[in-house]
Amino acid sequence: MTDSVDDKTGPNGTSDRRADGGRQAASEAGRRPADEGTGGRDDGPRSAGLVDLTLAVLKREYLIFVRYPADAVGGIVVSLLFFALLFYGGRAFAGQALTDSIEGLVVGYFLWTLSVGAYSSVANDIGSEVQWGTLERHFMTPFGFAPVAFAKGVAKVVRSFLLSGITLAAMLVITDTTLQVPVVTVVVVAGLSILSVLGLGFAAGGLSVLYKRIGSWLGLLQFGFPVLVAAPAFELGWTRFLPLAQGSNLLQRAMVEGTRVWEFPPAELATLVGVAVVYVAGGYAVFHYTTRRARRLGVLGDY
Repeated sequence: MTDSVDDKTGPNGTSDRRADGGRQAASEAGRRPADEGTGGRDDGPRSAGLVDLTLAVLKREYLIFVRYPADAVGGIVVSLLFFALLFYGGRAFAGQALTDSIEGLVVGYFLWTLSVGAYSSVANDIGSEVQWGTLERHFMTPFGFAPVAFAKGVAKVVRSFLLSGITLAAMLVITDTTLQVPVVTVVVVAGLSILSVLGLGFAAGGLSVLYKRIGSWLGLLQFGFPVLVAAPAFELGWTRFLPLAQGSNLLQRAMVEGTRVWEFPPAELATLVGVAVVYVAGGYAVFHYTTRRARRLGVLGDY
């Protein structure tokens, strides 16, 4: 797979190499050599599963990160510059009010960077496949396009966790603040929180397959994420069923108060899991429907 990423070049440069890397990862996951422990007997290729596909896509994401580190570093720098503007500007105008709520600001910003990274990566990745004209090739993989897109979404979430973790550490240094970071609780709560956003990303990606140029609408949806992260402050019961809202509430309590995941009331955890499942399933259903409709209309490869 490495040689394929290196050798493929096209009119879009890096974009073409990334597209070819994704197709090669899916192809490698669909092919595995014969079992070498059968005394030299060739029983044919072994059928690969979703685990093989996910590992191949994770490897592809790792290669992209290693070969184009400037892109990842640039994203971290932009996030920190925006946070510094928010922090120092808010301290200049709000003073002690911001200082008293700085822990909540850091946790909220951490969750926001996670959600934006997961959503934009999935939606933009699918939209880029449409623009490059490589979308149809994904349907030729042994898995079909939907499982490949889901595996790539999981890889994007892992990447977002790593980059947002670095951003969180830098924010704690900038604000001279101390937070509790119970790793298991943070990963579980934040992971379930951004699964709902991942569902929104799949729905947005599916719409881009069908309607092509909807970039302005995709960007508009991201402006709603800060409102969703801050929703627990409104103390409205129905907001817990929105993406990110319940996760933001539990994550604040985990990182500020030190509450562990097994200490949360079962009803609150059930709401968090239920919201994640509903939005992922709904987004996946929209994605599946829009891609099938695009194939029926014959516009899958058009742009």
